[in-house]
Amino acid sequence: MTSSDSYSPDRRTALILTGTGADGAYHAGVLRALHEAGIKIDVVAGRGIGVVGAVLTAVDGGARLWDAKGLWADRGVAEFYRWSWPVRVALLLVAGIIGLLASPLIFFALGLIVYPLGLLLGMAGLDAASRVVDSYGELMASAFAPDALPTWLPRLITLAVVGGLVAIVIGGVVATRRVPFRRRPRGTPAWALVGMPLDASTAVAHFTKGLWDLLGGGAALKVPAPADLSRRFGELLLENLGQPGFRELLLVVHDLDARRDLIFGLLREPFRRVLFPPPTAVAARRSEAFDLAGLARNHLIDVLGGALSISGVTEPALLRFAPDSYWRGEVHRLSDRAACIGRLLEEAAAAGVEQAVIVSACPELPGPHELQRPHLDPLGRLGEHLVAAETAALADAVRHLQHRFRAVYEIRPEHNPVGAFDLNGAYDERSDRRQPLSESMERGYEDAYREFIEPIVAASGEKLARDATEHE
Repeated sequence: MTSSDSYSPDRRTALILTGTGADGAYHAGVLRALHEAGIKIDVVAGRGIGVVGAVLTAVDGGARLWDAKGLWADRGVAEFYRWSWPVRVALLLVAGIIGLLASPLIFFALGLIVYPLGLLLGMAGLDAASRVVDSYGELMASAFAPDALPTWLPRLITLAVVGGLVAIVIGGVVATRRVPFRRRPRGTPAWALVGMPLDASTAVAHFTKGLWDLLGGGAALKVPAPADLSRRFGELLLENLGQPGFRELLLVVHDLDARRDLIFGLLREPFRRVLFPPPTAVAARRSEAFDLAGLARNHLIDVLGGALSISGVTEPALLRFAPDSYWRGEVHRLSDRAACIGRLLEEAAAAGVEQAVIVSACPELPGPHELQRPHLDPLGRLGEHLVAAETAALADAVRHLQHRFRAVYEIRPEHNPVGAFDLNGAYDERSDRRQPLSESMERGYEDAYREFIEPIVAASGEKLARDATEHE
C-alpha cells in the first residue's frame, strides 16, 4: 500500500484492474470483497484481463465473475490462450512421426516382456510357454517382412508430413483471407503460414457471451454483432450513470499501428468533456481518446479483443475507426501492453480521481533468497516474462504518478503460484500441492480484506468517528 493521505469515502475513487489471463480470477475475488464491504467506487478502469472486470463492474455485473456458475467457474476457461490450430497440427504431426519411427523399437521392447514371461512359464512346467514365444516370433517375422513394416513405415511418415503441411497451408490462407485487404501483412507469403502461436479468440468469445448474458437478462438469444452489443452497452451505462451499481468506465489498449496507447471510456460531465475532446480540439488528443458514448460507441468489443490479445504471441484485434473520426475509417491492430498501467493512472487523475485502488495478481517484489525455479515449458516462460514486465511497470507507474492522487492503495498477493496461462491451476512449491483458479479467487477475496478493507477503510472510519466526537 502506498498512500499520501488517509482513505475517505467522500473522495472520487477509482478501482484499477491490471493483469493478464488467469489474473482475472484474482480480480474476481477482490471485486467480491469490495462489493460485500460496500466500498464506494466512482470509476472502474482496466488493462489486459482487467478490462473484463471493469466492463462488467461498470454495469453492476461483477457477480458474473465470482458466482459459483460465473465466468471464471466455467470449464471453458481452460481453453483460453490455447495453441493456435496450425501449431496443434504441427505438434500432432511431430508426435505421429516420432511414434511411427519408434514402432520398430516397440516390437523389440515387447521381446523384453515376452521372453522372460516364456521362461517363467517354462520353469513352471506349462505348455503355454512355447506357444507365447512362437507367437511372438511369428509376429516379428510378419511385421518385418519385406512387404510389411519396412515398406509401409516410410509411406505413413510421408503421408503424415504431407497432410500436416496441407493443413497448415489451408490455415494460413484462411487466416489471411479473414483480414481486411488493407491490413494484410507484407513480406514472404510463407511467413503467413506460421502465424502467432497462441489463440485468444476463445477468451474473447467467452467474455463477449458473458456480457451479452448480462445485458440480455439471461435470455437464450444469439449474441449480436460486436458493434450492436457495444452500442447496447454504451446506451445502458449512459442512461444509468449515477444509479446504484453503475460506475464510470476507463479502458486502455495499445495501438500497434499508431504506436500509442488508446483510451476508451464513458464518464459523467464535466470529466467527459475533459478527457474526450470535440472534433475542434487538439489533434493529438483526438487520436488517442475515444468516448464510448460518442464516435467510439461501436468499439467496446473491439477494445475487449485488443485487451485480451498479447503482443507477439496472439493475433492482434482489428478495429475499424468511424469514417468521421480522427483516423478516417482506418483499420488498426490492437493488443495489450503491461506498461499501459501508467497511462491508465494518468487518465484516472485527469478524470478527477482523488484516490486509486490498484488490483494486481502479481506478487510483491521479492527480496534476497526468494528466487524460484524457472519454468521450462514455453507458456510458463512467457508467463514469467509477463509477471516481471507488469511488476516493473506497476512499480514505475505508482512511483512516478502517486503525487497526482491524494492516496494510492494496492491490493496484491504476497505469493501467487498461478501464472497468466495457468488456467487449469498450478503447482505451488511452498505448499507442495496444486492450486486451482478457485483458490486464486479466494486469495483475492482475503487479500482485499487483509490489505485494504480492514486496515484502511475500517481504520479511516474509526478515525472519522473519533474526530467527530472530539469536535462535539
